[in-house]
Amino acid sequence: MSHNVVLGVGGGIAAYKSADLCRRLGERGARVRVVMTHAAQAFVTPLTFQAVSGHPVHTTLLDERAEAGMGHIELARWADLVLVAPATANVIARLAAGMADDLLSTLCLATAAPIALAPAMNQQMWAAAATRDNVRRLAARGVHLLGPAQGEQACGDVGPGRMLEPLAIAAAVQRLLAGGALAGVSVLVTAGPTREAIDPVRFISNHSSGKMGYAVAAAASQAGARVTLVSGPTALDPPPRVERVLVESSEDMHAAVMQRMSGQQIFIGAAAVADYRPGARAQHKLKKRDAQTTLELVRTRDILADVAALSPRPFTVGFAAETERVEEHARGKLTAKGLDMIAANQVGLADRGFNAERNALTVYWPDGSRDLPLASKSELAHALIDLVAERFGATRPA
Repeated sequence: MSHNVVLGVGGGIAAYKSADLCRRLGERGARVRVVMTHAAQAFVTPLTFQAVSGHPVHTTLLDERAEAGMGHIELARWADLVLVAPATANVIARLAAGMADDLLSTLCLATAAPIALAPAMNQQMWAAAATRDNVRRLAARGVHLLGPAQGEQACGDVGPGRMLEPLAIAAAVQRLLAGGALAGVSVLVTAGPTREAIDPVRFISNHSSGKMGYAVAAAASQAGARVTLVSGPTALDPPPRVERVLVESSEDMHAAVMQRMSGQQIFIGAAAVADYRPGARAQHKLKKRDAQTTLELVRTRDILADVAALSPRPFTVGFAAETERVEEHARGKLTAKGLDMIAANQVGLADRGFNAERNALTVYWPDGSRDLPLASKSELAHALIDLVAERFGATRPA
């Protein structure tokens, strides 16, 4: 890595993990200097971080040890990245408001280096409207968000808000500082379900939440790509630095994708696009009359196959959600649609797939495959993007 990282430690119970994070960053070659808030020192002592980093810990805004007492300016200029972990709700709110009355907040204002936050808080605090608004504001300014993860919390609650594990944060930092495996590459991702209207109040859809596709778009952006996300209806916020295009039906998605394919180098079709739609949409609400009724369905247009048939064609990656004979069906789809890769997973299991926070994939290409084991969708997306970048690079002319 061989970069300068300022590690800001906020005042939460996850601060104990930050000592290990400091060590993990050092293992990857980073030079780390630690800044602790006053609240953080109630959880872990500065001496702990001094022992792990090998350098004195910074805790005060006007540091008498630095020239003219302006330690925050020296650190701001020294940093190649400012990483705040844990980033508590309070720290996030203060940064969003542009406050500068302690060392960490002042440093974040004074630096020209990228800033990354690893959120850590109670699940309800993470879900609170004020926190969501603060996160959106920071993301719009280019701040990188690493997590949070989902799981059991110190207070006993279960949900999103756990700080990512140190190894996952260190790996994400390494990707950020490396400039990204897809630096400068144009990527279009589809995500979420589609809704096929039956009448003005009813539609056909599926259980897709869009979480995997949004995680893939975020991971591609963090890998340095210019990302366009064409999304069906979801309850998700757009990932930072990603252009999002909202659509409703499979026809809408097909049109939005094809209009934007010029210049795209990679296409990742993570959306759960309906295979069939009603043959005719009723103009008025259908009334309940007969005990049985028949709905005529027609095939929707195949976005993946149409993208793969373009000339020039992008590197095309599909998804296959299967309930049985996963490899057989995935490889059949890979061949029939002329794809470069396909990411397959088994749905219908309680701990993964649609609407779950975790998933597992097996990725196939014409002469190989790789298993990506069960993990959070964010971690899985990063692993998938690393593999896409690897295979994409292997297919490009030297």
